[in-house]
Amino acid sequence: MLKIVVCIKQVPDTTEIKLDPVKGTLIRDGVPSIMNPDDKGALEQALLFKDKFGAEVTCITMGPPQAKEIIREAFAMGVDKGYLVTDRRFGGADTLATSYTLSQALRTLEYDIILAGRQAIDGDTAQVGPQIAEQLDLPQVTYVENVEFDGKDLLTVRRNVEEGHEVLEVKLPCMLTFLASAYEPRYMNVRGIMEAFDKEIVELNADSFPVDPERLGLKGSPTSVKKSFTKGAKAMGTLHDEITPEEAADIIIEKLKEKFII
Repeated sequence: MLKIVVCIKQVPDTTEIKLDPVKGTLIRDGVPSIMNPDDKGALEQALLFKDKFGAEVTCITMGPPQAKEIIREAFAMGVDKGYLVTDRRFGGADTLATSYTLSQALRTLEYDIILAGRQAIDGDTAQVGPQIAEQLDLPQVTYVENVEFDGKDLLTVRRNVEEGHEVLEVKLPCMLTFLASAYEPRYMNVRGIMEAFDKEIVELNADSFPVDPERLGLKGSPTSVKKSFTKGAKAMGTLHDEITPEEAADIIIEKLKEKFII
């Protein structure tokens, strides 16, 4: 049976988040947490494979205990197993420490394919997926829009690029990272929601799998965020109506001169 592991993350809903103007940190109080949208694209692909090929789908997330909420959501959508990687020693991890911790946890699981979202909306780095693949020495394809499986060991993958898209072939085992727009995620159904609370969420900590303590959490993070701030508001522009192309060109040239661009 095809075994698929999907990496998911609980993130604050960035449409409602604000920044503390003094500390430069995110104000999370009162902000709802959701499953990362790109991860839902990966999860839907895994469930489509389950529908068609009878795959076993496992989800894994790293975070505090409340991250169990998105594992329950994944169960309600059709996921079979769920793992929560949680430990205070993992706190403060940047993308490198996060990918190291998750890759070490993934070594304890069986998988043919590892799927993840392209990036998380609270960081927008698009680094963790590729770093996991590197840690596990797996071939990877990023920015995935669609996947076809031959039923044996070959995937045909379409990935989004600036000029259009690329079609690639990759053999199992491998890692793919998905765009949120890849698929429309299925809804949880009533039966799935009821059964989600009967399934066990396995918790893993720093003693559950082999790790180098120097590579965990804040200690293992070579990067840190010094300050966060919102983009400053722009001044209102000037609307020029009913002018000739020559007049428009003169206005543009004048503005470029004002900004010392020309």
